[in-house]
Amino acid sequence: PMQHANNVDLGEIAKFEALANRWWDPDSEFKPLHDINPLRLNYIDERAGLAGRRVVDIGCGGGLLAEGMAVRGAEVLGIDMGEAPLAVAELHRLESQLEGLSYRRVTAEALADEQPAAFDLVTCLEMLEHVPDPLSVIRAAARLVKPGGHLFFSTINRNPKSFLFAIVGAEYLLGLLPRGTHQYTRFIRPAELAGWLRMADLRLDDLTGMVYNPLTRRYRLDRDVDVNYLLHAVKGA
Repeated sequence: PMQHANNVDLGEIAKFEALANRWWDPDSEFKPLHDINPLRLNYIDERAGLAGRRVVDIGCGGGLLAEGMAVRGAEVLGIDMGEAPLAVAELHRLESQLEGLSYRRVTAEALADEQPAAFDLVTCLEMLEHVPDPLSVIRAAARLVKPGGHLFFSTINRNPKSFLFAIVGAEYLLGLLPRGTHQYTRFIRPAELAGWLRMADLRLDDLTGMVYNPLTRRYRLDRDVDVNYLLHAVKGA
């Protein structure tokens, strides 16, 4: 099991730890996460139903999605390898006094060894583009979910437009994200992700784009998957 400990980029973790204290501030550079969160929550809730479900959120960061799912009645375990984001998530959990929400510093691979088929739902949003081996995470997610269970992944497409929007636009021109947040070479095309899902014996159920309008500062779900996209997969029964 220890080999999974290597599927972590220490530089990526350090980068986010520096930002963790601003995570829950909707006017900080994490504003896009706050803006996108209700959209993602609704998509997950509408497609899989959160109330009464046992959920693991892989790469939970400061806990925005995990806490949102717990508010909707799910029993949520958020996991991450960054100590500072987890500390932020834990602190916010204590403040909000939510039941059915917990956090652990553990990799998806190690948790899958420990608790196979223990979850109704697995979420892994904006995380695959930050690990050296995304397929390993997807395989772990597939092991964590029960047969017939639901999985949700979101990431960033890799093409000239996504380079322009996600890196040049979001990081440099609009200042939505800290510079260096993303590495273009780690972006993932939907076809690649669909291929990895098949390799993990998962069925792709839905694919949708998330489009940001810099004027209204709002995200919406859209057929356009050129930049940010979100998908729903199901594990065969």
